[in-house]
Parts: sequence; C-alpha cells; structure tokens
Amino acid sequence: MKRDIRIALDVMGGDHGPPVVLKAAAIALERRPDVEFLLFGDEPAMAPLLAGYPALKSKSRLRHCDVAVKMTDKPSQALRAGRRTSSMWQAIEAVKKGEADCAVSAGNTGALMAMAKVCLRTMAQIERPAIAAMWPTLRGESIVLDVGATIGADAEHLIDLAIMGAAMARIVFDIDSPTVGLLNVGVEEIKGIEEVKAAGRVLRETALPNLRYHGFVEGDDLGKGAVDVFVTEGFTGNIALKTAEGTAKQISQWMRDAMNHSWMSRLGYLLARDAFRALRDKMDPGRVNGGVFLGLDGVVIKSHGGADAEGVAGAIEVGYDMVRQELLGKIRDMIAQANEARAPTVAPAVT
Repeated sequence: MKRDIRIALDVMGGDHGPPVVLKAAAIALERRPDVEFLLFGDEPAMAPLLAGYPALKSKSRLRHCDVAVKMTDKPSQALRAGRRTSSMWQAIEAVKKGEADCAVSAGNTGALMAMAKVCLRTMAQIERPAIAAMWPTLRGESIVLDVGATIGADAEHLIDLAIMGAAMARIVFDIDSPTVGLLNVGVEEIKGIEEVKAAGRVLRETALPNLRYHGFVEGDDLGKGAVDVFVTEGFTGNIALKTAEGTAKQISQWMRDAMNHSWMSRLGYLLARDAFRALRDKMDPGRVNGGVFLGLDGVVIKSHGGADAEGVAGAIEVGYDMVRQELLGKIRDMIAQANEARAPTVAPAVT
C-alpha cells in the first residue's frame, strides 16, 4: 500500500488566509483521502477553524508561526523578516527536512520563489527555476513556462525549460512524448533573437527522450493549443499570462455591458447564464490554479492569491499529483538522458 502524501500548507498565504485555506484542505482531503497535512500559521487563528473540519483535524498537525509574509512584501524584505520564522519559510523547510513531500502556498509569488531557491536550492545541472502554468486552449490545456520566475534566458536555459516542461506534461497529460514549442516572433527558423534560434537548433537536431520538438510557435498558437508545452523566458511568459487574464476580464465586461443594453438582452443573458459562466472560466488562465515551481530540489506549488477554496484545493491536488507521479525523478532522468544526447555546450550560429 502506498503511503500518504504529506502536504506542507502555508495557511496564512493569499488574500483570504486561514478560512479559505483550511476549507480548501478539507475539500482536497475529501477527494484525496491518502493525504495528510502539516499546517503552518498562527495557531490561535487556525485551531478554532480546524475544529469545524473533524476529518481534516485528524489528519493534520499544527505548527505555530509568529510571522506571515505579506502580499506586498518585496522578496528581499520577506527573506529578512520571515526567514526561518514565517509560515511560508517553514512550509518549504518541511520539504527540505523530509517532513513533507510538497509545499503549497497562496502567498506572495516573489517571496515564495526567493525562499524556495534559498531553502531548497536548484536541482543538479539546473541553473535557474521556472514557474509552469496550465493554460486553457481550444484543445483543452497546455503548459506554459516560464511565467515569471526569472528574467531572460540563454539557449541552455530554454532547453532546460523544454525538458522540465515535458516532464510535467508527461504527468499532467499522461503522454509519453509531449510536443514542445519555443515561443517566438515567427515560425521561420531565421526569425527571433539568437538565444531562441540556438535553442531551436539543438532541440531540432538532438533526439531528446520523451520530447517531440514542434518548432517555433507564435503568440496566437497559445490559444489554439498548438503544442503541449510552450517554452519562453519569464518576462515574456508573465506578460503573456497577464495579457490573457486581462483579455478574459475585458471580454467578460463587454458581455455584461451588452447583456444590460436592453430588456431583451437581459432576458437572453438569464437564459444563457450558465453558458456564459462556462465560457468565462475557459477563457481565463487565472482560473486554472496551481503553478508548479520547476527546477527546485523539492516540490513547491503556488496557488493564486485570490483563489477561493475550490481553487486552493485544486493547487493542493496539483502538488499531490506531482509527488505521486514522481515529478522530480522524471525531471532528473530526462536531464541525464538529454545530457547524453546533446552537445555539452550550445554555441550561437555563425553569421
């Protein structure tokens, strides 16, 4: 029998804190009975709420923390004020110590990444971590990375992103060899900055295991779901994510305005309300919760700060799946195999 998956939960993280996070844990436990929790936060605030979830209480241990990282804290501030004492740091440290298999937080993204990098370090042969997000598409969902962990990328880093994204896609989509595309300004091989072209050459010419390189993809391919994994550096990826979220809200507002234009349109909205809600949910990447920090020597999941209990529960379940399906092992195996298959260095093209 497989043992329970142990989740370290930053109960103080996010916009709503303990009431939503503990409810989310109760929901996740109901759907994943083979999970147990280490709950990090202010014990006087957590204990009365936990009493309302007897099943969760029986599978949880409380760890009191004096400090909660604020959503407005800069990463450097969070490290100074909350290192070793905050609920966020202690949740991550539980993974490092082997007390938990995964850490989940809805807190400050920059602080979470900074603490995770300092506490867990990166995996061997991975220079920088990345944040991978699920992206709604016409085909279903794709993985996009990096969506904001680090700015800029050389060819080697882009190749590492492709390998890590493919490892995650094997778990999420149950595909042996996911398709991978490099986000670029055009699909032609001569287009784009040198780092992207160099990475494209290596991915095209090297038979990397468990990865099918599709080639360059453009911004409009994101919505089409042209590939299983879209690879880009963090600055571009974060702008793409925020643009998609803003566009979804813009279209939703336009629809609401149109529905209020006349009594006939309001009647039409009432009749088609469920369809409009489903459309809104499909359009917004922000509603697909649970960003995975890839490249760290441990599993860390970032939930949207404003997520409701269902959303945070979804992030907890993403962490559960990454651990149960051995994400770290898959990444290590793919990196080792890729290093055997590719040249030791990536040199820019001679022009």
